Amino acid sequence: MENKKTVVVGLSGGVDSSVAAYLLKQQGYNVIGLFMKNWHDDTVTISEECPWLEDSNDAMLVAQKLGIPFQTIDLSQEYKERIVDYMFREYKQGRTPNPDVLCNREIKFDVFLKIALNLGADYVATGHYCRTLTAINKNGDSIHHLLVGKDPNKDQSYFLCQLSQEQLSKTLFPIGELLKPEVRKIAAAQHLVTAEKRDSQGLCFIGKVRLPEFLQQQLAPKKGVIVEVPSDSEKYKVEKISFDSELQQLKKVSAKTKYFTTDGAIVGEHNGAHYFTNGQRKGLAVGGTKEALFVIATDVKENVIYTGQGKNHPGLYRSGLFIENEEIHWIRQDLSLKDTETLEVMARIRYRQPLEEATLHKTVNGLYVIFKNPQSAITEGQFAAWYDGDECLGSGVIS
Repeated sequence: MENKKTVVVGLSGGVDSSVAAYLLKQQGYNVIGLFMKNWHDDTVTISEECPWLEDSNDAMLVAQKLGIPFQTIDLSQEYKERIVDYMFREYKQGRTPNPDVLCNREIKFDVFLKIALNLGADYVATGHYCRTLTAINKNGDSIHHLLVGKDPNKDQSYFLCQLSQEQLSKTLFPIGELLKPEVRKIAAAQHLVTAEKRDSQGLCFIGKVRLPEFLQQQLAPKKGVIVEVPSDSEKYKVEKISFDSELQQLKKVSAKTKYFTTDGAIVGEHNGAHYFTNGQRKGLAVGGTKEALFVIATDVKENVIYTGQGKNHPGLYRSGLFIENEEIHWIRQDLSLKDTETLEVMARIRYRQPLEEATLHKTVNGLYVIFKNPQSAITEGQFAAWYDGDECLGSGVIS
């Protein structure tokens, strides 16, 4: 086959990217495997072994088995600047970033993509469980659609919700049409070393990290109090929010801090409010309550954590969220809303959360996402992503 298209596959050392590379070779592509080394500091990982080294070796063995060129590239400096430093800044401000979404936007489909293109590649490919579709609109323009993966238990479109049309035009997702058991079956049939390897956990490309220890590298421990807010607090009667001109105040009334001190009682101590996030249950070390305590808000300025008993505590729930203009991202730029326009969508505020009915409202100040049903633990710094059927249309950082 002459003039074969070249694809650079991000071989992570896992089964998904291994099968992606195999499938692309079977489809007639000229396949090159690259392993991204994004982290040097192994002192913050849980296990004693060096995770990136083990993964790199597995990726190399897969490449040898498939008979494709292989190389390890060191992107640790870019990862530190674009992901790690950003994480520290966000946590310091009491926000909870999503490094996996950022890693895809900033590293895999930016730095890595540019390296691949400079090597002469036509595309990059990864082992993500999602799909793309390219169609021509009435103006003759190509529109690239990001679709959910066929495996409902593994769909990773949320992690790709910040990608652009340009990035999607150069990207292939070979396993998007497969279920996870099918992927493992293919790997086993090809005797790939990753066939039975467990899925990776922890931060993107860092390994399984103890997050408080990771954050303590720059965010020093600081003793503070844990306050429990009773569930019958008048501040937390959840009401359905309807959109009108008054909704410009939504961002303010979703609030979290000062009034709690008059409603709650001190029940324990913590080592730093910036180590905690909304909805968190583990790590509070407060006993003696009828139901488990959940974090309902944090105040990093006063270094106070506010908690409530039970996952149904009304303080956990909000009907809407706000995204500032500069944080709104449309994958489908042709569908982006103008001021005063609205759009009915399905939306989620975290990975694996079932999609929920919502309405987007564009205002001069930004974008409001109003859910039909109140949502638990809406968290500043995380990404809200919105969909039309199987297609992810866009996303934004929650303010």
